[in-house]
Amino acid sequence: MAGHNKWANIKHRKGAQDKRRGILFSKCSKAIMAAVRQNGPDPDMNLTLVYAIEKARAANMPRERIERAIQAASGGNQGESFETVLYEGYAPGGVAVLVEALTDNRHRTAPDVKLLFSNHGGNMGASGCVAHLFACKAVFRVATQNATEERLIELVANAGGEDVVLDGDDFELSGPPESFAALRNALLAAKLESTSAQISFVPLLKVELTDEAIAREVLALMEDFEDNYDVSSVTANFDIQGALAEKLAKE
Repeated sequence: MAGHNKWANIKHRKGAQDKRRGILFSKCSKAIMAAVRQNGPDPDMNLTLVYAIEKARAANMPRERIERAIQAASGGNQGESFETVLYEGYAPGGVAVLVEALTDNRHRTAPDVKLLFSNHGGNMGASGCVAHLFACKAVFRVATQNATEERLIELVANAGGEDVVLDGDDFELSGPPESFAALRNALLAAKLESTSAQISFVPLLKVELTDEAIAREVLALMEDFEDNYDVSSVTANFDIQGALAEKLAKE
């Protein structure tokens, strides 16, 4: 159960995604509006907006709500001014955590992030303390039932990507951040739907969690970060395998 992907699998199987749908849609709307205010409402001229829209679609956000967010931010630079801030720290068990926030007030967000780390036995560290354990990648997921590995390897190679990995019921396609548009267009041309599409941090080294109490605390920390309105994404390098993974996923 690899940290950055299988956390999502646990989330979905526990039904937490439905429970947090309102928070998730609000975060997606904020990301879309911030992208529009920064570089305009035309996705062809604004790759950040493309990322935000793709993430909203992957979250099953209604098209009408996506369009409303674009329209709401298209009148100029009125409203909040958002900035992206990266926080780093450690969870129990030596797990490295990267928290990406989109905030209009870092003086509010930083203490909130620090408190969440502390509440779950972790600690927020200085800038750069764990970033070297991750690589920024364009990451797409395609259901195994929709394509063969051979077809996807060829598609990724032609689009400037780097890798195709089997992960549960999905293939994970990855490449450098600048390959995002080419990979997206290649999937569209091949009529292959992705279950998620994003620029995200991928762990280079993983920490396997075998202690149930520590695993639960790490998952609880991830869950609380997901619930924080300012947090746009959270990535950790934990791995949970075998019976423990199945137990946690079924609860």
